[in-house]
Amino acid sequence: MYDLPTLEPIRRYKSIAVLTSGGDAPGMNPAIRGVVRTALHHGIKVYGVQRGYSGLINGDIHVLSSKGVSNIVQKGGTFLKSARCSEFHQATIRANAASQLRKLGIEALIVIGGDGSLTGAHLFEEETGLPVIGIPGTIDNDIFGTDDTIGFDTAVNTALNAIDKIRDTADSHERYFLVEVMGRSSGFLAVHVGIAAGAEMIAVPEFAVDVEAISLQLATSKRKGLGSSGIIVVAEGNAPGLTNRIAEQMAHHGHTPYVSILGHIQRGGHPSGHDRVLASCLGAKAVEYLLAGYSDMMVGVNQGQVVDVPLDNLTRYRKGLDPELLKIALQLHK
Repeated sequence: MYDLPTLEPIRRYKSIAVLTSGGDAPGMNPAIRGVVRTALHHGIKVYGVQRGYSGLINGDIHVLSSKGVSNIVQKGGTFLKSARCSEFHQATIRANAASQLRKLGIEALIVIGGDGSLTGAHLFEEETGLPVIGIPGTIDNDIFGTDDTIGFDTAVNTALNAIDKIRDTADSHERYFLVEVMGRSSGFLAVHVGIAAGAEMIAVPEFAVDVEAISLQLATSKRKGLGSSGIIVVAEGNAPGLTNRIAEQMAHHGHTPYVSILGHIQRGGHPSGHDRVLASCLGAKAVEYLLAGYSDMMVGVNQGQVVDVPLDNLTRYRKGLDPELLKIALQLHK
């Protein structure tokens, strides 16, 4: 369980709004529920913004009730919908969005999303002065200042469920499978999935992929009788087609690997118990941080403790992948 801070309320709010932005992540619905019911407990009216920052710009904003967030904790995705909004990159658009909120009497905004969404939240607060609290919701787990993000645990387990089935086929046909998981610039998902699945190799964008070395090691393992099949987990990377290119290069070294791209299956599904608890706690604490006078910050987790992280830190620092995780994966494969 998390170590939750005790926060003394020093501000009063009549109305706040909540939105989900960017890629959806399992657990966003419990986070919304945590925000709504905690706010209502404190006598605060809550508005839901449909389709992220796009809804903020277009005024697609509606009152949420306690009944309206019933029976959603087990559902994947976000019932508020989500979208990527390039228009929100413009300062004038952000100013207009703030005007939309103020016309409705909305005094603060809670944003649930990934690093891009939370960067937008920081700029929004900095330019308009409207109090903003961020909640990290992304399956990539790549947000600086928090050990965990909503949706990551579910995505790991979804990928594991698929890989366990793929391994049955790999063993039956004595083949290697390259399994691509999400992660354009971050290998957190790939490394955790790879270790948990007992993968023979893991390729992540943070470190160069040495196909020659991979092929040689697999050939050596086969020659020693250590296995003629297995799983190689590959983070999708920034350049499309990375997994297929690795497969082609491996074929030049005498291997005939199959490719399985898990794709958006990793975003969907019922959130795990871990993600439901994490999301509920962060949603509730986001409201309490607002009441305690905080703004321009994210509610995160550090070594089991719920903490506040300045949103500005997300723009200045990058969460790095611990190379020790890859080292462990290689050691366990040997």
